[in-house]
Formats: sequence, C-alpha cells, structure tokens
Amino acid sequence: MANPRIPYRLSSSRPALPPLGGKRILAHLVVNVEHWRFSDPMPRTILTPPHGRETVPDVPNFSWADYGMRAGMARILELFRSRGLPASTSFNAGVIEAYPEAAAAMREAGWEFIGHGMHQKALNHAEGGEGATIREALDRIAAFTGRRPRGWLSPGLRETETTPDILKEAGIDYVFDWVVDDLPSWMTTRAGPLLAMPYNLEINDSVIYAVERHATGEMASRLEHTLRLFEREATETVRVLALGLHPHLIGVPHRFHELERMVDLLQASTQVKFVVGAEIADWYARHEPAPSSRNPAG
Repeated sequence: MANPRIPYRLSSSRPALPPLGGKRILAHLVVNVEHWRFSDPMPRTILTPPHGRETVPDVPNFSWADYGMRAGMARILELFRSRGLPASTSFNAGVIEAYPEAAAAMREAGWEFIGHGMHQKALNHAEGGEGATIREALDRIAAFTGRRPRGWLSPGLRETETTPDILKEAGIDYVFDWVVDDLPSWMTTRAGPLLAMPYNLEINDSVIYAVERHATGEMASRLEHTLRLFEREATETVRVLALGLHPHLIGVPHRFHELERMVDLLQASTQVKFVVGAEIADWYARHEPAPSSRNPAG
C-alpha cells in the first residue's frame, strides 16, 4: 500500500455525502498562531544573514513573526468578528504565555483551538520527547480554554513514524497533517481509527508567500479557481475548502486586502458554509463512521 495509514481509493468512487446545513462547500479558516522563541534559530526566515551565517538571536526574522502577533493578529480578529465568521487556530501552547492578549482574544471570540505543539519546532526535535510535548501542549490548552483540543496540526506538518499513534492515545480525534483528499479519511493507528482532515498546502500563505515567494494576489487567484471547480463538483458531493493563514504573512498591510477579497468570494457563494474542524469531523463520522464502529450489516 502506497500510504501506510490511509487505504487508497479514487475520490470519484467515494460515496456521495449529504450537505452540512444545506451547503456542499465547507470553508474552514485556519489561523496558525505560533511562538517563535527568541533564543532559538528561526523556523523560517525572510532575511538571510550576512555571509549566510545563522545568528541567534535573529532579530529581523524574529521581528517578522512578532509583527504578525501584534498587528496582523489584530486585523484578522477584527475581520472575522465583523463578518461573524467562525475560525480555528492551529495553536502553539507557548503562545499562552508569550502573547497572552492574543490568546485571550481568540478564546473570547470562540475560535476552535487545534493543538500545534508547544513552540514552532518539529516534533522530532521536541525537548522531552514527542509524546511528552504533545501531552503538555494539549494539557496547557485545556487548562487555558476549559476544553481539551480534539484536533492537531503538527508544526510544519512534520511527523515521526509514530505521531498518529501518539495523537490517538492522547485523545485526539482528527489530524490535519495528511493532506490527501478534499474530504476526511479514516486512518489507522495502534489505538484505533483517527480522522485525517483536509487542510491545504496550495492555498496557504506560508507556501505561497514565504516558500514560493509569489506576488500578492496569487493566493486569492488560487482560491477563486478552486472555489469555481468545487461549485461544479458540489452538484455530486461535498468538498472541504481550508485556508491556511499566518498573521505575519496575510496580516501585513499590503496583503490584508487579499484576505478580505477571499472572504468576499466565499461569502458570495451560495454553496459555502463556514465551519470549524469539530463540525466537519462530527458530520463526516455520522455519515461514514470509523471502521471499528460500522454496523456489520451496513
């Protein structure tokens, strides 16, 4: 099997699923809210150091991310509040102490909190081991919000060979690292089925602007083309359309109009419903239960 966790099937052969709330395109706004530690090498950079020699502290690249948490975050919160839009935050638990006002604002706005590690650092480099880091992150978010996260997105979407097993054992219901389809898929773990949720690598400001370095406007263009195709495909079944957002990328002044345009496009479509991860997961599990819980006769 090519994929060791998710059995292969052609998307067009999947059973048709009923709409959610009468809508067949489920738009999921995912804001990645991260703690880049001042004392560590930066996980991504906008400015290369003189002679290519990395330095710590890395003031310009730390400031790039820190600006997002100060100014970009405020813009995103206000936009979603003014439009009445639900959102999820893929959330480093270290943000609670590093950026307390932003953390409290997302909690007060009712955003869904998705586990995203302690700090913006790959799980295989986590201090104390991967399992301990996952559990600590979930425990801290639960204490802060009063609700234990059901979803997880690994920093950089990077996993080890055992990450899905550890996540399931830690009580996670769904994970966003396996971007393999426009609908959820059940994946196998040693602790039972775990739901692989649609996310997005192509309509993601980190990929488009920090990695591929496109000009402003590329993200909205990709979204519009995707939305038009999904509107055609939605005559047959449902599609999940996730947007990956970062405050230091889409929240800067010369790009923020693009986020507003993307929200305009989605709100103008009669097929779109804005949802958070838990709504997608619960809807999908009702209509395609996990393999271990399916009725043998059905």
